[in-house]
Amino acid sequence: MHRPPCLECSCLIPSPPSSAPSTRLGEQRRPRMSHAKTVLWLSLTLRTARSLSRVRFMEGQPHGMQNPGAMENGSGARGEERQPATQETIVTEGAAKIVFPSANEVFYNPVQEFNRDLTCAVITEFARIQLGAKGIQIKVPGEEDTQKVVVDLSEQEKEKVEPKEGESLVPGDQHRTAAVGEICEEGLRVLEGLAASGLRSIRFAREVPGLQSVVANDASARAVDLIRQNVQLNDVAHLVKPSHADARMLMYQHQKVSERFDVIDLDPYGSPAPFLDAAVQAVSEGGLLCVTCTDMAVLGGNSGETCYSKYGAMALKSRACHEMALRIVLHSLDLHANCYQRYVVPLLSISADFYVRVFVRVFTGQAHVKASASKQALVFQCVGCGAFHLQRLGKVATASSGRVKFSAACGPPVAPECGHCGHRHQLGGPIWAEPIHDLDFVRRVLEAVSTNTCRFHTSERIQGVLSVVTEELPDVPLYYTLDQLSSTIHCNTPSLLQLRNAVKTDAPSEALWDIMRCWEKECPVKRERLSETSPAFRILGVEPRLQANFTIREDANPSSRQRGLKRFQVNPEANWGPRPRARPGGKNTSKTEERRRLRQNKRKELSEDPAQQAARLKTFPCKRFKEGTCDRGDQCCYSHGQPTPGASAAPTDCLKTFSPSSPGLEPPQDHV
Repeated sequence: MHRPPCLECSCLIPSPPSSAPSTRLGEQRRPRMSHAKTVLWLSLTLRTARSLSRVRFMEGQPHGMQNPGAMENGSGARGEERQPATQETIVTEGAAKIVFPSANEVFYNPVQEFNRDLTCAVITEFARIQLGAKGIQIKVPGEEDTQKVVVDLSEQEKEKVEPKEGESLVPGDQHRTAAVGEICEEGLRVLEGLAASGLRSIRFAREVPGLQSVVANDASARAVDLIRQNVQLNDVAHLVKPSHADARMLMYQHQKVSERFDVIDLDPYGSPAPFLDAAVQAVSEGGLLCVTCTDMAVLGGNSGETCYSKYGAMALKSRACHEMALRIVLHSLDLHANCYQRYVVPLLSISADFYVRVFVRVFTGQAHVKASASKQALVFQCVGCGAFHLQRLGKVATASSGRVKFSAACGPPVAPECGHCGHRHQLGGPIWAEPIHDLDFVRRVLEAVSTNTCRFHTSERIQGVLSVVTEELPDVPLYYTLDQLSSTIHCNTPSLLQLRNAVKTDAPSEALWDIMRCWEKECPVKRERLSETSPAFRILGVEPRLQANFTIREDANPSSRQRGLKRFQVNPEANWGPRPRARPGGKNTSKTEERRRLRQNKRKELSEDPAQQAARLKTFPCKRFKEGTCDRGDQCCYSHGQPTPGASAAPTDCLKTFSPSSPGLEPPQDHV
């Protein structure tokens, strides 16, 4: 029986079922199938043909090429068909050059160049310390040949190392060096868990010396293809190894001591909470863990219950919310590490732009883990005056015999009502209550960047930020701001030389309010305008118990301010900030940008039609008409009749006559 060819492929489709015998060529066939049977038969045959065609096509394709979605946190849907090639853009940053799709397929944010520059600087100093202990000296482009001695040697060790007169060093005893772009067999193994375009990993390979390997991992197949392309473009295939896997599973597979990474960098879109448990297990002993959090709305106190679900702590709204965010992240990292008898030691913690960034080292030790409870604290914050008190979760006591005893702390440190203003307290935390910086390490990074300013594009900002870090009190959590203290008691704000903009102090809050009471005596507040239940009335109703001196000291102006360092960055571009999440095939990019544009200034007063605005203004009585001085008559925007019931208070002035063609309702100079 003859089978006609399929229209979609070269396969044959079965002939329609029929009980009539086949006819000779040229004879007229008599149709015997009904219309419904014919439609059903065509549907079945075409469906069969498509299935056969799809099977034959898939058999000829290699496995693992499906696009799982271009989300770098591993949550994309699997099995999506590959999108056609899109327009590409070449981006140059540092020593790296990457090809980046113009569509929003793979996440990239140029504003975070400061983040990447600082990370390269931190990892370089970490490599200098780690390899210096092994007798390996790193060579950084732009630095002088004379490097610092990292490991201090005793006099006996120096005598052993220095050769005697007439002796020469054997090749194995010669000083070893590690340069940028070369494989160092005893160097650092680096993992970038959420690599996206691979820019950060490529910059590590081209700018950081002393590396053994760099694994650039991403859950998106499109991103991994882009990483491979960029690795070849930058000639770093010998160092950077692309990886297509879920970041959590990849880190869980490297829990063995011999397979751990020396440096793990996590820079996800949003919260890093899903990756922290795997990260603290996959980093080597004393290794470096770099974590970025961009969910500042959660960490800043806008959603305390969400912050607790992600980080195990309640965030509070305060002027010190950025430092509290850093301490919440450090608390979460230490809590995850404690589950595996490990603990963290912060090296550097900063808040910049729309994110926070922490650099910590991870160690193992049961005794140190027992002390972790005493490193965490709850925060009692007054909702009236903003005064806060910290309550440690644990207590460490050392006996006369030298034995260390750990126990629960006693509290709370405050009464149910604030002793200054009588308002209630909010409870936040737990937060990390120990130092958030290693000042010795920070000074090393600052010195390296200051002596080699041409290395990074954001060197000036790095110097400014790190200089401010070195000027902070290291062991005092949280702070008060000058405008907060002044606005609480409704007084003028002292100058920045009389009182610092941010006050970090271990003095009790009573002393701080006594200082503000002394300042109020120099700039008196009208007490009759204060409500008896306001914090200002309660605070100023108490006489100060100390005498504050507001004479400007010689060291009042900090060094970073005197030198004019760039401590705060100007807006780098229009609509800067967190970019929209990457989408498969770059879909919905224009719609997302349009939504962001429409949501700008959404809390401001909505724009009105001129007719609607005129009708609304007519509900307000004219103040000048009541005084008998309004000469506008019926042309006045406001009402000249009886006040409308329920209308708001009269406006302070009479605006100009409304005209539908008027662009606004600003008062003319002759009618103010």
